[in-house]
Formats: sequence, structure tokens, C-alpha cells
Amino acid sequence: MAQAPSRNGKSLNGVVMEFEAVIGLETHVQLCTKTKIFCSSSTEFGAEPNQHIDPVTLGLPGSLPVLNRQVLENAIMLGLAMNCEIRRYNRFARKHYFYPDLPKGYQISQYEEPICERGHLNVPMDGAIRTIGITRIHMEEDAGKNIHDSRTHSSLIDLNRAGVALLEIVTQPDLRSPAEASAYLRTLRQIVRFLGVSDGNMEEGSLRCDANISLRPVGQVKFGTRTEIKNLNSFKFVERALEYEIARQMSLLKSGKSIVQETMLFDSATGATRSLRSKEESADYRYFPDPDLPPLVIEEAYIRSIQERMPTLPEQRSKELVDGYGLTAYDAQVLTVERMNIDFFEEVFKVCQNAKLACSWLTSELFGALNTAGLDLKRSPVSARNLGELVKLIDSEAISGKMAKTVFEEMFATGKAPGEIVAARGLKQLTNDDDIAKVVESVFANNAKQLADYVGGNDRLHAFFVGQVMKSTQGTANPKKVNDIILSLIKKRRG
Repeated sequence: MAQAPSRNGKSLNGVVMEFEAVIGLETHVQLCTKTKIFCSSSTEFGAEPNQHIDPVTLGLPGSLPVLNRQVLENAIMLGLAMNCEIRRYNRFARKHYFYPDLPKGYQISQYEEPICERGHLNVPMDGAIRTIGITRIHMEEDAGKNIHDSRTHSSLIDLNRAGVALLEIVTQPDLRSPAEASAYLRTLRQIVRFLGVSDGNMEEGSLRCDANISLRPVGQVKFGTRTEIKNLNSFKFVERALEYEIARQMSLLKSGKSIVQETMLFDSATGATRSLRSKEESADYRYFPDPDLPPLVIEEAYIRSIQERMPTLPEQRSKELVDGYGLTAYDAQVLTVERMNIDFFEEVFKVCQNAKLACSWLTSELFGALNTAGLDLKRSPVSARNLGELVKLIDSEAISGKMAKTVFEEMFATGKAPGEIVAARGLKQLTNDDDIAKVVESVFANNAKQLADYVGGNDRLHAFFVGQVMKSTQGTANPKKVNDIILSLIKKRRG
């Protein structure tokens, strides 16, 4: 496969190429509403086929759509999060096509007057920020699912998904590589989950992407002929599909052939794209305003009320973690992947007041244990308060880091508070200097030959004495104090 070009026209191996990729994404986000966009049927995932249907979903004569208010609020919220202008007057349109996944023969969408326009999204990429333009965000209904059975040579239709609320987010053609496209999608998923408007589960179809891709000579402003790759449902597949299509188009252009504008499908088994049909234009869908749905007139006060209820977004919260808590940019990135991560961290910090130690125990120990157990923070047996108490015990040197790992393991297994475990198992750390010095002197007395060699200059025996003191105290002595006291006493013996 040919190497995908970057924005500056160079491949990853440094070979200068003649073309650069121009990529735009159309992403469908399924909203977390309990009912569909224009009717009261449930949106619950996993039901038996055709259980969530009604006259509106089936397109029966006389049935009329009524907009779900939550869909409108979610659209405005996402538009504000992506720095869009909220159109004060917008309306729905009918997008006509004949296919059994929408029985009424058209999809209710928005066309000339979408709810959100002219925005942008800042995408972290290789330590820098790429600003990707957003052309529009519009509301629409999802289609049903066609299941093709090769054994019976028949097609089955499940309309449970038909009419489920979607937001379609269309970017400007600002992306220049498959990696940038993937980074954009990850940032978008992070935002919709932070806002709570969608779970963003790509494996359940809650986040799906169509990618438009063309090549043009480096330095040329005019776009090349584009193809569209439909229904990509994982970050990995987005990158693989774009890499293949870039290589395919480049091979054609370099051999003097033309690119045909068409719609493609990506075969994850072969890693290749294949033609599905010729690319449609908007005229093919015969858009016109939906006469069953009145125009939406959005008041400024309504937008402000939604804005006031929005959570702080990942970009700002990441900045607060670095500037306010003193965490590294990497730690901030890890904590802001999910809203529950940073909320949990802040609850831990309230208890222990040590941001760096709290972050370390959360991201290393707790995340690691949860991953091994196949759990997330919502089902964590270790509460934020208990983790904060554990960090507080470590920070105050009541227990050592080694003891803390033992305590944590029991906390994770039982859900008990760390203080309860420490008291029951007698794990309190020995921190008094005089008490530790007595133990050190006892160890010196029991190892006279090694002591003489150490005093005589064999510094490699230092580790031996540290180990003996820790063994004598059953690991309860503060390791740093043991180290310092041994050095001090040896220095005195050396005069």
C-alpha cells in the first residue's frame, strides 16, 4: 500500500509526494433520548426486531410527527460546544429516497436552514492544536436496519432504529491525513460524552462516520474529484479506509487515470474500499420543506438557558488541571478522556489535597485494576472518598507506598475503607526517628562484620542494612527515614 501523504506533501518515510489529501467528515451522533425524534417509541438498544414501532415510524397515512424537545436542546448544546452560530430560524426538510429502511419514502432532516452553522473544533494532535472548521450541525431521523440473509436469499427489515434522533456534524475539508481524521473523531466523541448528549458507542452505532476524500497537487487550491466512504464505525476503520483510498486514488492519478466520483464501502476483512454506487448530489434527493413540521424560531433567552446548564468542556477542564492543580499535560489528557474521570479525581482531591499523588493512584492503580476486572468508574468498588483517604494516609506517612498497595488490593476486593484495613492488619508505618534509630543500632549489633566493612568504606553494604531494618520492622519502617538514619550513623562512626 502506498504511504498516505501528509499536509506538507511528504510521506512518513520522507519521500516527497506530488499530492496531498483533502478530507471532510460527516458524522452521525445518535442522541441519548428515551424516545425517538418525532414520536414516543422507545430508543432502548437491544430489543427484539420491530418492537419499537408506531404509526409515525411506519409512515402510516394520517400520522403526524412532533419534535422531541430534548433533541432541540441537545443540538443547541453541541452547537455551542463546537463554537457554532445557532440559527434563530430553521426548519425541517424531506430528503427523498426509495429504500425499505424508511417506510414513508423520505427522511426528515434539515437542508437549507440547519440548526447550527459556521463553527470550529480544536483538536489536539501531536502536541499541537489543529482547528477544524464545522460547516453545519443538523437534526434528522435515523433509518432502520436491513439484514440480508444469504442462506434464504432474502432481506429482513428491523425498524427499531428508524426515527431515532441523530445529529449530523459536517466538517470543512480541513483534515489532511487519516490520523487527523481519527483525532477529530476522538475529540468529538469526548465532547458528546462530556455533554451527555450521546454515549458515543461506535460498536452500537451511536457514532458513525462518512468520509469524503480527494487528492490534489501540493500547493493547488482547487479540490480534486472526491469519493465518499460510508458507515465507518471505529477509529481504526476510519484510518484504514482513508489510507487505502488515498493509496488507490494516488495510484490512479500517477498512472494518468481519472477519479470517478462515487460512494464507497470499506471491507474491514480485506482492508480495501469498493464501489457501492455513483455519488448522489443534493438534487437527487428532491429536498423540500416538510409541511408537517412548523419552522423553529429560537429565542436568545432559550439559548442562554441551555448555555448556563452546560458542563465545563474538556479543553477548559484540562487547562484547569494543569494551571490549578499542577498536573502535567499528559495527566490532564488522561483525566479528561471521560467526564467521570475528572469528576472522580476532584472528589479524591477534596479528601487528600494532594493532586499529583491522587492522579497517580487513580490513573495507575485504580484504572489498572478496573481494566483487569472489566469494570469502569461507575462500578468501581473503591469510592472516591476511600481512595482519597488512602492517598492521605500515604501523604502523611502513616503507611508506606508498599503498604498502600496491600491496602488497596483489599479495598478493591472488599470495598472497605483504608483506615479500617490498616487498623485490622496493624499496618501503621514506623516514622519516629528515635524508634527507627534503635532498630538500626540493633541491626548493626547483629551484623558486626558487615558493619565493620561498611564503616571501612564498602558502601555497597548500605542496601544490605536497609533491607535488614525493613525485615526487622516487617516493612513498617519509613524507607526514606531508614535510609537517612543509616547514613547519619555510619558517618558518625567514620568520624
